[in-house]
Amino acid sequence: MIDLHSLAELAEKYPEALATPVAPLRIGSSTIDTDTIPAIMATVNLSRDSTYRESIAPDTDTAVSMSVVASAQGADVVDIGAESTTAKAARVSGADQISQLVPVIEQCAAAGVATSVETYQPEVTRACLKAGAVLLNMTGAQHQRDMFELAAEYRATVVVCYAAGADVREITDVELGADPIPVLADHFAARVELARSHGVTDIVIDPGMGFYYGNLVDPKVRAQHQARVILNSFRLRTLGLPICQALPHAFDLFRDQYRSAEGFFAVLARLGGAGLLRTHEVPLVAAVSRSLGFLDTVDPDSH
Repeated sequence: MIDLHSLAELAEKYPEALATPVAPLRIGSSTIDTDTIPAIMATVNLSRDSTYRESIAPDTDTAVSMSVVASAQGADVVDIGAESTTAKAARVSGADQISQLVPVIEQCAAAGVATSVETYQPEVTRACLKAGAVLLNMTGAQHQRDMFELAAEYRATVVVCYAAGADVREITDVELGADPIPVLADHFAARVELARSHGVTDIVIDPGMGFYYGNLVDPKVRAQHQARVILNSFRLRTLGLPICQALPHAFDLFRDQYRSAEGFFAVLARLGGAGLLRTHEVPLVAAVSRSLGFLDTVDPDSH
């Protein structure tokens, strides 16, 4: 159970990590101090294989409209992808991804909407950064040297996602019952060093809680693991970088109220030190973020 006692024990066990500041998050020409207020990443899926129906855009005009609306609702950046990460999703060729993504990104850039491209392919990365994307949501490690060089060339911020295989479409397992943070810390330390050696200056790390894993097929076991990682992610702050969390859906826990799940997990993510919240429910998460920033646990008379 998550309660004040368990949260206090966690904070008391890792005080240095909790107190470590992280670098500001740059999204295009904007810079955000995510220790003060989180940035919000909206999600628009061009693949019909996405499990979150409300995020699917069936065509370019719809994708652009959804992106503009998300920006108006409080999204700092809109993440656009053309291939779902779900286990049974169809693979989409690089050429087909480019043909779908580029028109959306170009029109969003013209409308003043900051966009991110979710990809693990260098050719898709180049085309989308050239089209105006300001952030690379890198969901693979196989071609990371080439992708880091492209990000440096276009001065794009990079979200380095945890990927145990070549990319997150390759099904891997997580180690259940063990502390997940040491594995994540070692994974990110090596990849961040490589990114910097290729000229990338603005980096975000994503523990990968939004992806499919072979031994997390039981929805409740998956939600338990996601919550544990999310709440412990502040320990990765020792790397000095903002942390992105993809907010879970937890359909089996929330049932007919599943669209409120991401608001709940946004609270856990902020408690866990996340600075970039990736969501399908921008208005809800924006409201939660505003409320967390406004409300206080300290009685003003006690100062």
